Parts: sequence; C-alpha cells; structure tokens
Amino acid sequence: MRRVYFDNSATTPVLPEVFEAMRPYFGEQFGNASSIHHHGQETRGAVERARESVAALLGCRASEVVFTSGGTEADNLAIFGIAGEGDHVITSTVEHHAVLNACKELESEGCEVTYLSVDGRGCVDPGDVRRALRPSTKLITIMMANNETGVLQPVEEIGKIVAEAEVYFHTDAVQAAGKVPVDVKSIGCDLMAISGHKLHGPQGVGALYVRKGTELHPMLYGGRHERSRRAGTENVPGIVGLGEAAELARAGLAKGEDQKLAAMRDRIERALLQIECSAVNGDGAARVPNIANLRFDALEGEALVIALDLKGLAVSTGAACSSGAIEPSHVLLAMGATADRARASIRISLGKQNTDEEVDLAIGLIPETVARLRELSPVWKAAVST
Repeated sequence: MRRVYFDNSATTPVLPEVFEAMRPYFGEQFGNASSIHHHGQETRGAVERARESVAALLGCRASEVVFTSGGTEADNLAIFGIAGEGDHVITSTVEHHAVLNACKELESEGCEVTYLSVDGRGCVDPGDVRRALRPSTKLITIMMANNETGVLQPVEEIGKIVAEAEVYFHTDAVQAAGKVPVDVKSIGCDLMAISGHKLHGPQGVGALYVRKGTELHPMLYGGRHERSRRAGTENVPGIVGLGEAAELARAGLAKGEDQKLAAMRDRIERALLQIECSAVNGDGAARVPNIANLRFDALEGEALVIALDLKGLAVSTGAACSSGAIEPSHVLLAMGATADRARASIRISLGKQNTDEEVDLAIGLIPETVARLRELSPVWKAAVST
C-alpha cells in the first residue's frame, strides 16, 4: 500500500540534507561543546554556525538565540522566565497547551492570567489586548500561527501595543517559522519560540529568541551553557540539524515554496468543499500556507482519520485524548463551533516533500470515505431525511 503523509503540523520528516549535516556529530565529531580542546571547539563551532542560521531565519542576532529541547521548553522558558507571583499575564484561548498549561501553573503560583477570546475565524482582536492591560501586566503571550487551523494572529499590531505599554511580548512561532517570513523586529516581540521538527529538522531540539536586554530567569540550574540562560550540555547533532533546517527553510521561502504549498492547500480545500455540509475552519483569516482544517458535518473526525489511514493517507484531528476520552478541540470550541462540529473536523497539513500527485490522491480518497462513513451514520441519515 502506498502511504501519503499529510500530518506535517504534528511533525515533519527530516530532510536528507539535514540528516547528512547531523551525521558526523553522532560519530567522529563527538566532543562536548564546552570543552576547550580540539574536539570541543570543533563542535562549539558547529553549534555557533547553527545559531547564526537560526538567527538569520528569525531576523535577530545570533547572541539572542537560546537552544532548547523543543517548542514546549522554549514556550515554558519564556513564560516562567518572565512572569511570577503578583504579575499579570495576557494570553488567548486558542494557544497551544505548552502555553495554556504553563499559564494555568502560573495561576496556581499567584499570578493572574487573562484569557482573551477570539472571533469566528479564530483571530484575537488587538483592541482586546489593549483593554486587558493593567499596571501589573508583565507578559503578553499570543501565538503567531495556530497549530490546528493555521490562522495567523495580528502579532505586528499586538507588538505595537506592547511597545507602548512597555511589557514583555512572547509569541509561539512553532507553526509559522519556515512557513511564512518571520522577523522579530517587525513583530516587536521580546521572545519567540520555534521547534526543529516542525520545519523538517530533528525532534528534540528547538530555540527561543530572547531580545537583548530581556531579563530571563532560567528554569534549569547547572553550568553556564547558553549564556547562563539554559543549563545542560548542548544537543550538538540536534542543534546542527535545526541550523541546517533553518537554512533550507529560508532558501525555500526565497524560492516561493510557501506559494507552492498554498496552491496545493487551496486545491484540496476547493475540492473538499464540494462535499455536502462541509466547511473550512478559519476561513476568511490569514493563514499559514500548509494547513487546511475542514469540517464534515455528521461525522466523527477520529473515525475519518482511522478510515483514511487504512487507505494509506495520514491526516489528524484537533482533538486531544485525555484519560481515555476524546475531547473536542479547545481551539474550535473557542471559535464558536459546537462540540459535534469540533469533533467532525480534520486537519490536513502539508510539507516540503508533498507532491501534486499526492494531493490528487487525497482529493480522490477523502470524498468517497466521507460518503461511506455517512452511510453508516444515523445522525447523517436523520439530517438528510428531514
């Protein structure tokens, strides 16, 4: 059976160039990057070259890049490194759980958190950010691109509000970096998180941009790694892989790969919207080019994902499995969807490796699979009989 992978927002395959760049650091170039002898300085050079590559992707200085174990750690370092007891934090209801659960933990430690609602497209109103500001506000954390819908938040407008208020601004750019141009100066953020495995780098590595002059309290205590901002021996192979992936992402954007992905996504959406009682979640909002979140009424998204997987097509839902119970997507609920409609949604996310031929396959498989599942659905039968 041929297998087609359309779940790149969960993780991307490591590109061959990235794997080859990493390979020496699993073997002959094994030194600890903190050692002062030849072996250590050899790997130190590789780490610093990767830091420059990540900085070039984000539009910042290399010295402002802190390597982490991934996007979750980068988000947590930004949030706990800035805010604490007695502070006020502003975030949104559609953030990734790396941000939402960190904010909930802050609340348990005596921090106040305001969760801003979004409109039906999934967008935060910058005016709401301004109205939520208090004298005690220390941090605003609003994601750049949503991991389920791909909706881009108005981070540049929020950045201007933040600059006037003189508070810290963090944005989770895990789903944006490498998909759309990212420039921390244009956004005006103080902190930005990215993850290697979302842009065809390896799993287990990420980075946090920390604007020069930002006082960031570390979460890990040990050596003086990463300029005393993140203790622990560097994951040299992972960091090298992230650096190479950042270089390839930057080159891809220059060549218009984002436009290619957008054209493929749009073709999928046009075809699947021909299915009766279907819709695009986030339609009408600016979105990253590689994510399509579609709803097919009177279906269970999980059942559709499983049925498609049996036919060789990998997609996902926005639902999270908690204690054995499938919960509807908090993102789609925040956008005003009913629980049934949130559960009826799937996410198709494209990557560099996907082809037009694979899009054709998806366009053929999904409608026939939706039709077959609806034939078995008493909810659909009741709907069409009225």
